[in-house]
Amino acid sequence: MTGAVTVLATVVVGVRTPYAPGSYGVCPSVLLFGVYCPACGGLRAVHELAHLDLAGAMAMNPLLVLGLPVLVAAWGLWLLRSLGVWTGPVRVPGWTGWVTLAVLLLYAVVRNLPPFAWLAPGG
Repeated sequence: MTGAVTVLATVVVGVRTPYAPGSYGVCPSVLLFGVYCPACGGLRAVHELAHLDLAGAMAMNPLLVLGLPVLVAAWGLWLLRSLGVWTGPVRVPGWTGWVTLAVLLLYAVVRNLPPFAWLAPGG
């Protein structure tokens, strides 16, 4: 079910462009504070990936593009365990969540600083 919903959402974003102003709404972070959140440009990155444009996706949200293989691998492992195909232990270090949070917060700050404007969507 998770995979089907993800594929359907990707198809929708691939077909309906997020480049039209207001097509999927406005990021609350940009609307309220005028800064990019870690997810800003994510829909455009997925749109570009759906069209097999890796460079375009990286220009929109490099963290999302680099993180997607990890998310897909985690989902695949979860799927294999759910189906009983793989029953081996899964050991995720306890610090993983904290490191992920730190990376997201650091990325949110850095992508809004002038020297790192290339991290902003379309930068």
